[in-house]
Amino acid sequence: MLKPVSAAARRPHLSGKKFWMAAAKWVFLGITVIFTLYPIIYTILGSLKTNAELTQGGSFFPSQWHFENYYKAFMEADFLQYTVNSIIVSLAVTLLAVSTCSLAGFIMARRDFPGKKLLSAMYLSMMFVSLGSITLYPIYEMMHALNLHKTIIALIVALTGGQAANVFLVMGFTKAIPRELDEAAIIDGCSIYQVYYKIVLPLTKPILAVVALFAFRNAWNDYITGLVMTITAPALKTLTVAVVQLKYSVNAAAEWHIMLAGASIAIIPILIVYLFANKQFIAGLTAGAVKG
Repeated sequence: MLKPVSAAARRPHLSGKKFWMAAAKWVFLGITVIFTLYPIIYTILGSLKTNAELTQGGSFFPSQWHFENYYKAFMEADFLQYTVNSIIVSLAVTLLAVSTCSLAGFIMARRDFPGKKLLSAMYLSMMFVSLGSITLYPIYEMMHALNLHKTIIALIVALTGGQAANVFLVMGFTKAIPRELDEAAIIDGCSIYQVYYKIVLPLTKPILAVVALFAFRNAWNDYITGLVMTITAPALKTLTVAVVQLKYSVNAAAEWHIMLAGASIAIIPILIVYLFANKQFIAGLTAGAVKG
């Protein structure tokens, strides 16, 4: 008489090679998580220490929790004004980036025009050649010539540029949309603008969400562009610039605990944006990877 096989016996056992591969994968993921979260945890805990305890390298956790560091950072940096500046700049850059990348990606994917290959090659080259801060001086001089150097518009325009990678994301996603939809819409009497607005734009929302998150993150975290563009207008400084300047007190002594308190406050908005847009971000990247 045959004996019934237990469920445990039916489960396949991992071979030695598969076991070590799985163990290596989890060790790698654990190390990645530690390296990702450690700077955030260190910043938050360091913001609750005294400056002496932080610079002398005491225990990992504060001996006493100094929440007054946040109040001091908020009052000294005028965080309310600089937070408003950062929100205005980040939202404006996000809207402009989504609009321009969506339109450029649609035209590059759907229309043929003289110089298209040359333009595509130029866009592609900008993805691999990073000019960085070299372009800041010409941009600032251009804004000065237009008499915009003391306005927030200069910073918005400077941060909106350099969207080549996002344009290619939208272009690749748009190419995967069947052209038959465009042809059917044109037969029904739609113009090229209506095809874009009514057909292509709704279908590209997942990748546009990715572009929006990238643009918002880059604008919120930018330091060097915000510093250069607000030299002549300190009241227009963004939160990131103000946080770095918290390092020095009125007597020019480095106050790292105050700077870390300001940095802890500054990362809260971007974390909130990511928590609410996490699903759209993952969905957009996954769809772009499959369709692109």
